[in-house]
Amino acid sequence: MEFKIQRFVKVVMKDGVKITGDIYYPASSPPYPTIVFRTPYGRDDPQFRKNARFFASNGFAFLNSDVRGRGDSDGEFIPYFNEGRDGKEIIDWVASQSWSNGKVGTFGGSYSARIQWLTALEHPMSLKAMISRVSPSDPFVESPTGVSDPMHVSWRYLVSGRTVKSVDDIDWMSVYRTLPLKDTPKALGLVFDDWEEGMIHQTFDSYWDAMSYQKKFGGIGVPVMHISGWYDDEQIGTFINYAGMRNSSATSKSRENQSIIIGPWGHNVNSSSKLGDVDFGPDAIIDLDTIQLNWFKKWLMDENINAGKRATVFIMGENKWVNFDDWPPSRTRVSNLFISSRGRANSRFGDGALVWSKDEINNGYDSYRYDPSDPTPFVTEATSAQIGGPDDYSSIHRRDDVLVYMSQPLEKNITFLGAVRADIFMETDVPDTDIMAMLLDVWPNGRSQRLCDGMTRARYRNGMDKVELLEKGNIYEIKVDLWNMGHRFPQGHRIRFSIYSAAFPKYSRNLNTGSDLATDINMKLANTKIIHTKEHPSNFSFYLYGD
Repeated sequence: MEFKIQRFVKVVMKDGVKITGDIYYPASSPPYPTIVFRTPYGRDDPQFRKNARFFASNGFAFLNSDVRGRGDSDGEFIPYFNEGRDGKEIIDWVASQSWSNGKVGTFGGSYSARIQWLTALEHPMSLKAMISRVSPSDPFVESPTGVSDPMHVSWRYLVSGRTVKSVDDIDWMSVYRTLPLKDTPKALGLVFDDWEEGMIHQTFDSYWDAMSYQKKFGGIGVPVMHISGWYDDEQIGTFINYAGMRNSSATSKSRENQSIIIGPWGHNVNSSSKLGDVDFGPDAIIDLDTIQLNWFKKWLMDENINAGKRATVFIMGENKWVNFDDWPPSRTRVSNLFISSRGRANSRFGDGALVWSKDEINNGYDSYRYDPSDPTPFVTEATSAQIGGPDDYSSIHRRDDVLVYMSQPLEKNITFLGAVRADIFMETDVPDTDIMAMLLDVWPNGRSQRLCDGMTRARYRNGMDKVELLEKGNIYEIKVDLWNMGHRFPQGHRIRFSIYSAAFPKYSRNLNTGSDLATDINMKLANTKIIHTKEHPSNFSFYLYGD
């Protein structure tokens, strides 16, 4: 189907700010259902224009617009701050146009996904469906550190000013090491007011609640397609959002009409079958355009399309797609692996083991020293465009500041499918430190493939709304969310679990002093014990899939 374009359309907000967009119309006669897409990355991006042409060629009007303060839109760009109100006013404007049939859907990924949720909280009457791809979570969910993590500054630089900046010729690791943390943008010769303001609010308070949505699903009553990848560094948001909508107090229509797709992808979903050095096979890429088109046809055109089962996920290792009635699947059961050693689990050359029963634990502890001046590295690209992947941690696991626990070679295939959670008992000699955990698949050739990981900053162990420092000599139970994972460990492979206190630069370094996280420049060495006894059985839980 042919289409036509009206460029540089100005939509005037109630405060007088003009939002600029291009509208792609079908060649057929109006009225049309409309899809609204808003971005801080420049609406003229070739992929964004391709999406607009695709939907317009299939009967939808498509508004492709720059958010406030970016591109050709007026106003000041303050990330997320104005997006809910602006989104509602844009949808109301679209629905009032003579060419509109009054039904509007929203579409987009990453920043463009999270602002859909903020818009939905404003209750635009014409919003009938959403497609949310790789949506970021609320503050402190993905990075429960109390402050912006170093790599976030590369994103903030990318969207500084009005046009997308080049990030290729900057020594980012040097920038990320800046102390105090609040001065990180100054290493780029910049000042971001929102960065500095965020640094003041180191607990979840009204400042952060104003740009949050994940405790407010009861006010969102629309069908949503949720899309992410196992290696999307913001993957957890998609699972929280799907579960939140399925269990919300909104309409039964919205609860029943949720769909989730999880592929073997990074943040840029469905773009390649290969991520890093791992190729997930020819089935890794799907016809996502048609799937998304049918979603909007169903809810904006009232076409009788069978959406199929709610959950479609790719099981890595087996490299195949599986469909389920819901998530988590009913054919899973919770299991645990416990850590054990004879007191020397440091590095992959130590004696750390994973056992299936508390009765197999060697009572004792492992100790390691964390030095913030030499933090344990996290394998990643230089900027936040993609944070981590199925990387090989063999070299990282040579370090003595990493405790490594490994199973015996598996006698049969084992599939993990669902959330992974660690329950770790520790004590330390500093008032604050971090506990990180990672789950890996060790291949027979020694490759140690990262699957999922997470962290807890000890001062926030009982929630991000308050600070509780540690006391020397006390044993503390630290729970760590490693997010979600769908992976088959083949026969002969080993399961590896590691514990450490830094994942730099993915997370900001804990300087271990217990002082203000934004302004502190002093460092303390942390001597930490990880306890594994029958009374304090450090372990991680997961969902086993299949027989």
